[in-house]
Amino acid sequence: MAVTTRKSYCRFCHAYCALQVDVEDGRVKAVRGDADDPIYGGYTCVKGRQLPEQTNHPERIRQSQKRVGEGRFEPIASEQALDEIAERVGAIVAEHGPRAVATYNGTHAFQNSVQLAVSKAWHQGLGSPSYYTSVTIDQPAKFISMARHGVWGGGGHSFESSDVALVVGNNPLVSVYSPYGGPSPFNPFKSLRDAQRRGLSLICVDPRKTELARRADLHLQVKPGEDPTLLAGLLRVILEEERHDADFCAEHTQGLEALRRAVAPFTPDYVARRTGVPEALVVEAARRFAAGPRGVATAGTGPDMAPHPNLTEHLVLCLNTVCGRVNREGEAVPNPSVLAPVSRRAEATPPWPAFGVGPRSRVRELGEIFGEMPTASLADEILTPGEGQVRALLCVGGNPAVAWPNQPKVLRALESLELFVTIDVRWSASAQRADYVLAPKVCLERPDATVLTDSWYSAPYAHYTEAAVEPEGDLIEEWELFTGLAQRLGTPIRLEGGELALDPKPSKHDVLEKALPRPRVPLETLRAKEGGAVWRDIAVQVGPPRERDGERPRLELAPEGIPEELGTVRAEPFAATGGGYGEDAERYSHRLISRRLLHVYNSSGRDLKALRARGTTNPAFMHPDDLTDLGLVDGDLVELRS
Repeated sequence: MAVTTRKSYCRFCHAYCALQVDVEDGRVKAVRGDADDPIYGGYTCVKGRQLPEQTNHPERIRQSQKRVGEGRFEPIASEQALDEIAERVGAIVAEHGPRAVATYNGTHAFQNSVQLAVSKAWHQGLGSPSYYTSVTIDQPAKFISMARHGVWGGGGHSFESSDVALVVGNNPLVSVYSPYGGPSPFNPFKSLRDAQRRGLSLICVDPRKTELARRADLHLQVKPGEDPTLLAGLLRVILEEERHDADFCAEHTQGLEALRRAVAPFTPDYVARRTGVPEALVVEAARRFAAGPRGVATAGTGPDMAPHPNLTEHLVLCLNTVCGRVNREGEAVPNPSVLAPVSRRAEATPPWPAFGVGPRSRVRELGEIFGEMPTASLADEILTPGEGQVRALLCVGGNPAVAWPNQPKVLRALESLELFVTIDVRWSASAQRADYVLAPKVCLERPDATVLTDSWYSAPYAHYTEAAVEPEGDLIEEWELFTGLAQRLGTPIRLEGGELALDPKPSKHDVLEKALPRPRVPLETLRAKEGGAVWRDIAVQVGPPRERDGERPRLELAPEGIPEELGTVRAEPFAATGGGYGEDAERYSHRLISRRLLHVYNSSGRDLKALRARGTTNPAFMHPDDLTDLGLVDGDLVELRS
């Protein structure tokens, strides 16, 4: 049979690279980057190029499974599985209340364009606040800091339009993730190369000499965990030398003087001694960033997994704000979003209560974070008896057994559940402990639209893809677990566009229409367009501020807790040579930091041949000089303690 080529996009990770997919005899034969795509230009990463093997993998779960004994599973039809799961969920709710039923959405849940919206709506319809995602154990500081600082309605300067960029603890050339102002994750090498050719000055803050750091104009090789110290020092130089945008600050911010006082103790010589970055480089970086005139500061996952992540992210926002790095009234909005547009006005959205509110966890009285319960508390919510104890867990696109903190506790929690349902393509550590394992379609077998990345692009781009191949086996999409339960339990699913009709069973397009009720381009038009496209006729300018009675809303530079935390950081002991932090400054010899690996996406990809050849573990990398100093040689077994 002849090979046919179809356009689609990868959903292995969040970069959504545009693809050409070769199909033969109804099976995926090969994939490659779509060179005609106006955003990606043919770029793909090594993970996405393994989609044929992922789709056709001989060990892939193609039939839902039901546990029938210790370590034993039997195939079950997906509709029968949903019948049984719904019956058990209904019984748990009847006896213990809705809160006893929890959902965890892992990183792969984000790659299905309607899963998050549908699962959240299902929880609201059921009345259960026990909704969790990987965001609250990954980078919650980004959202917490925005809620404390506020958001500029006109948006900030883009990387593509900037004269200077400060990138803290992010390496998008490997992570292909930088949606908040770094090099585009959609072809990061080209994005960086083009920016530097037109004159961008890149300042990289990273303990390691990463791929991005090697290409930077300035590399501030900060000691791990000292990002807030360095950022406070940069702000001190900018404010001390009056290099900030005084007019913008006076008109649209509050707390400038409190911020100035809080960063005053972070003198360049102190910052240099504590961070390991030479004093001259600290001053040069501050002056270079302040000079702009256009620019952007952004942080990645690294600082968000270090001490004081909320403070670090807040100081990044302050750098952008005090330097006036925002789009003003009348300026063009580079990407006003195609699928879920938002209005753009030259005004501040003031701080709002996005964390520590809503239903309280039974563990440490933690509140919700932007409408989600904190995942770090979920194992305790399962193990702690009493009213509100989580007894059923629906897991989508995640692997809690290896992803949640405190693995021994997590394993006890998963094994103690009355009902554990997971959706997985393979027998992961979590799937092996489930009562039901539902077999899902993988990305090339389902329709999707670029919902997650809609606001990340540098232009009004969207891609609506149909399934490239028909799935082999009794497979469902992730969201169908929740529509199936809602239909059986009689609970509603209300999306932004209204309540979703569940009888007859809705199509993916039906769900997309309810989830995206006001796109700038009709969904049918996007659906009819083969491949991704930039919609050049969409032109949006930043509008004027709304007329208001009384004081205009302002961005908050020194919200409650920030000056105090800066004081805490300044008072911490630090070691010039040791690896510990705070009170443990002298106790430990090294610091362990996080990093990304290009060939895997968290715990996914290690079963694919070409990726497995690159390594199957999470290695701890150490400088050769440190190995020598410790007397370690090849073959030694090393135990790390923290």
